[in-house]
Amino acid sequence: MSDTQFRHGKKRFYDNSKFPRGFAKSGDFTLAEEELLTLYGDTMQGLETGELMPENSEEKHFIKVIENPGKAKTKLERVWLKYIQLARGRKRFHTLNGRTKPDASEDFSEDAVLVEED
Repeated sequence: MSDTQFRHGKKRFYDNSKFPRGFAKSGDFTLAEEELLTLYGDTMQGLETGELMPENSEEKHFIKVIENPGKAKTKLERVWLKYIQLARGRKRFHTLNGRTKPDASEDFSEDAVLVEED
């Protein structure tokens, strides 16, 4: 990633509370996205919280993207927005049964299907 002006973090970035096994092993991030997060995540978090001041145009644009996610254009910006969504957003939960009960008059057995086809 030498084509970016973005600073590497002072330390590798991990989120052990939301992704205890690592970003890629969570199944939500690719290996490339995991590498971007671990290398640049410390800087991106510092810029987002205001602990770091932007030093170049890419970092200034990153701060604008935090305020307006529709402006994201680089991989770093998109992967940070994805991280924010997954780490701070609501976790989706899908159940196997619904709220409504099936109508008792409907017969979904295999025999009923074969009889109707004949």
